[in-house]
Amino acid sequence: MEQRRLGDRRVGAIGLGAMSFGGIFGPTDRATSLACLDAAADAGITHVDTADIYGNGLSEQVIGAWGRRDIHVATKCGIVTGPPRTVRNDEAYIRQSLEASLRRLNRDHVDLYYVHRRQPDIPVEDLAGTMGRLVQEGKIGGYGLSEVAPATLRRAHAEHPVTAVQNEFSLWTRLPQLGLIQACGELGVAFVAFSPLGRGMFGREPLARDFRAGIDFRDTNPRFVEPNFSANIAAIRPFRDLCAARGWTVPGAALAWVLAQGDHIIPIPGTRTADHLRDWQGVTLDKDDIALIERILPAGFAQGDRYGDHQMAFVERYC
Repeated sequence: MEQRRLGDRRVGAIGLGAMSFGGIFGPTDRATSLACLDAAADAGITHVDTADIYGNGLSEQVIGAWGRRDIHVATKCGIVTGPPRTVRNDEAYIRQSLEASLRRLNRDHVDLYYVHRRQPDIPVEDLAGTMGRLVQEGKIGGYGLSEVAPATLRRAHAEHPVTAVQNEFSLWTRLPQLGLIQACGELGVAFVAFSPLGRGMFGREPLARDFRAGIDFRDTNPRFVEPNFSANIAAIRPFRDLCAARGWTVPGAALAWVLAQGDHIIPIPGTRTADHLRDWQGVTLDKDDIALIERILPAGFAQGDRYGDHQMAFVERYC
């Protein structure tokens, strides 16, 4: 697999998002998750991304049980599940959360540590100072920010260099192209694209609307409720037809488009099973392919916002 820079390491250009190991998108078990991790490593994936809230620590526990030390691991803190759901970026909480994550991951060091959401009333310079001290102490290899604006990145990076920014980016979520991807490139910061397959919309087969109420957040997400859901399925159908005609997998083509948007971009698609991994690689797009895909799926084609108002708390808006 192609390699891309993530901090002081080079990792596979495609990483693995481990949120689904926590059972968020459907039932899973430890044996299946461990088999998925083994298959990912065999496929050349060397970066795995998780968070303390994924299954209330379950995803981290699975990765800790896996025990591979040659894999670059990132985790996150900062979201307090509640109730009420809120965020904390104070140093005491970050240190407490890190120690708990390290126990679950069975490590004394994590390669990359993100603040999952920014707490608005704590200056980002103070947050960067906290993370810088953890780097100096050898607790983390580098730090990242998630769902932030370009201005936040620049302020934090001036205090202590940021390793990565993780925001949603895919064919149907293009907001980061309005300044954030450019700022990361300018500063030498990796841009880690979460949900690069549109939370399943660019999966092997079209989604059915059978999300688990109260568990799968797509059940109340604007893009996945009617009439938006059916409209989005229809809008993506010509892209699926193109992939079939070219012999591409739909996930492979969607990921190839993300990778083509900058050599500092690392998408982290997620899956619970090893079976899906084979769909992710093997597609190469040229300029004409990219132009055709963008005519079929132009920026802003999706109906519905990527989050509902109830899901937007502490997500920084900048456009």
